[in-house]
Amino acid sequence: MSGTDGPGPASGPAPGPASWPDDRRERHAATFGRAADRYARSRPGYPDAAVDWLVADARTICDLGAGTGKLTRALVDRGLAVRAVDPSPEMLDQLRAAVPEAEAVVGRAEATGLPDAAVDLVVAAQSWHWVDPAPAVAEMARVLRPDGVLALVWNLRETSTDFAAELATVLGGGDDTGFSHTDPSTVAGSPFAPGEFFEATWTHRLTAGLLVDLVASRSYVIDLDEDARTRLLDRVDRLARTHPAARESGIVEIPYRTRCWRHRLRTEG
Repeated sequence: MSGTDGPGPASGPAPGPASWPDDRRERHAATFGRAADRYARSRPGYPDAAVDWLVADARTICDLGAGTGKLTRALVDRGLAVRAVDPSPEMLDQLRAAVPEAEAVVGRAEATGLPDAAVDLVVAAQSWHWVDPAPAVAEMARVLRPDGVLALVWNLRETSTDFAAELATVLGGGDDTGFSHTDPSTVAGSPFAPGEFFEATWTHRLTAGLLVDLVASRSYVIDLDEDARTRLLDRVDRLARTHPAARESGIVEIPYRTRCWRHRLRTEG
């Protein structure tokens, strides 16, 4: 684990979803609602060290792109007041059932529906690469209180074990274990300072069935035609049930690196 003022995310318009046309990005992001139950069952949460670093001294939080509440639960369990914002009603249905203490709000990064100066911290977990950077940065500045923080976090699957490397081969080019996004401090006229950086490494343990659910919850897999999706998920299931690393225990281990940034609103004057 480490915390530094070090490597920031990609600056300028990044490849991937953030640079897609609005209609394509919104259509692709909307696919998650079709696999909300699988997403809730299988997606990894976030290590405590990363959550504690992201939160710091914040008390009121917007969980942006909250999905089914993977991060929301960890925030609520720390006694924080959380507004969970997501564009998918299906995902928020899962979140309300799992984390009834949070306020669930249908909204987007570019239009959250929250009042001005509503929160101390906005945290975007596994979601900032879906946003349109310029209007999203303006919206984050609007909903944050003075000296507020925009935090970004991603779980990145690593290929440092034999099983994880073979899984990456099965998933092929559609699955990207890396990522790219736009640094909010580099958007023209941005009120955010360059980010502080933190990362943690950890292992996600799950059954073969849950690994299939995890892969099935990926947006590019949801978008495959039924035959292609079935073939891919069958290969994942076969790998998880026959690989030597999982054959005896029935549990597969996926290594992750969680990367976090905090961008504070610049002080005027």
